[in-house]
Amino acid sequence: MSEEICFASARDLARRIRARELSAREVVQAHLDQIERTNSQVNAVVTVVAEQALEQARRADERLARGALPGPLHGLPVAHKDTHATAGIRTTSGSPIFADHVPDEDELVVERMRAAGAITIGKTNVPEFAAGSHTFNPVFGVTRNPYDLSRSAGGSSGGAAAALACGMHPLADGSDMGGSLRNPASFCNVAGFRPSPGRVPSWPVPAGWATMGVQGPMAREVADAALLLSVLAGPDPRSPIALDTPGSAFAVPLDRDLAGLRVAWSPDLGGTVPVDPAVTGVLEPAVKVFEELGCAVEEACPDLSGADEVFRTLRAWHWDIALRPLLDERRAARALRGGTTPHTPRSASGYDVKPSLAQNIDAGRTLTGADLGRAEILHTALFHRVRLFFERYDALLLPVSQVPPFDAGVEYPDEVAGQPMPDYLEWMRSCFLVSATGCPALSVPAGFTSADRGGLPVGLQIVGPHHADLAVLQIGHAFERATRHAERRPPLPAP
Repeated sequence: MSEEICFASARDLARRIRARELSAREVVQAHLDQIERTNSQVNAVVTVVAEQALEQARRADERLARGALPGPLHGLPVAHKDTHATAGIRTTSGSPIFADHVPDEDELVVERMRAAGAITIGKTNVPEFAAGSHTFNPVFGVTRNPYDLSRSAGGSSGGAAAALACGMHPLADGSDMGGSLRNPASFCNVAGFRPSPGRVPSWPVPAGWATMGVQGPMAREVADAALLLSVLAGPDPRSPIALDTPGSAFAVPLDRDLAGLRVAWSPDLGGTVPVDPAVTGVLEPAVKVFEELGCAVEEACPDLSGADEVFRTLRAWHWDIALRPLLDERRAARALRGGTTPHTPRSASGYDVKPSLAQNIDAGRTLTGADLGRAEILHTALFHRVRLFFERYDALLLPVSQVPPFDAGVEYPDEVAGQPMPDYLEWMRSCFLVSATGCPALSVPAGFTSADRGGLPVGLQIVGPHHADLAVLQIGHAFERATRHAERRPPLPAP
């Protein structure tokens, strides 16, 4: 019974709780038990609030018994990304500086999930300040891939993806600047959706008009991701870029006949992105599924020139405005101590930030007005080229990740398909170039590498025109139903 509950879809669990076939307390307890059984192997959920969750579940059951109208997530357990502020629950951002930080209020995505009836059971692991696509930090350590514990679960929403794959909770919130919803979804055989900027409003944030980073849903099934999006999406006066479309627009069946859709397939973004042959070996047969579904498929790619500079410039600017004061404060304290910085776990007194992130912050502080102006001009030109591309095609297919899940003991792969990776961003170009376009993008399970390459998950990235979020989810749903790759679970201990 416990396994059935833990791997049921969120939609089915919500229906059964509303029908009082299951109680919220039963569902929460089953997932807490699953965390107890499996989390020690993968290190996905880093803070658990079991007593609080069970009390919330008891109250949810009482409200339902009194005839209260349940929300769309009524009784469903969730663990929030550890960069998302949760009132009264530790939120560390994976940094020793904030190892004991307990926020006073929820941020918007958490607020909306709780209002919809979701029950918080804990927090999911992240890289330090969610920087990078491999989940490790000095506070909690490494999150491991459920399909091979020696491999990375991706990041920055790596804890969320691993927890979903292990049945620790049925839905997860995440965020994505350069692939942080999509890469871990690909690595862990779940679905991760990067919505259009403004689709899920963010608050509080230091730069409310910025569009490179977004928040969005993750789930084991595309339809469950759409369910969560229906709660997260919709206007909010605290976000200046929030789109007006209500979240209810995504609370609809995703079934759609794909016959006649014009689909572009780009295995390497026009030869500009190196991709491990193990990845393309999985994706090439996956693309043929679209032909079987009646789509017209041809190899094509939009002109993404300038996207690298746009992403790297705006990303560095983001980290500068978000973390420069903190980094400067830590460096000043270090100078007073004579220049020593003990990088020991949970040592907030002398810890700065990890070197790769400090480099990004320092790159941001050197930016000039001319640099930012050039990035905005390039960004606008990129928007129009991509807009015209999608006048010819309904969707673009490409790899999510350029490599299969890599060794969890390294920060990032140092080469891809024989080409050296000069920094920890370069191996994520198949995702971050898409981020720069502003288009909605979905990672959906597409298969597994061959046995000699470890039998590891590989995701397909589906990109749609600007604001075509629902269409992307519908296309991903049709592919998921046709292939059933998402149903392959990781090897976990029997409950």
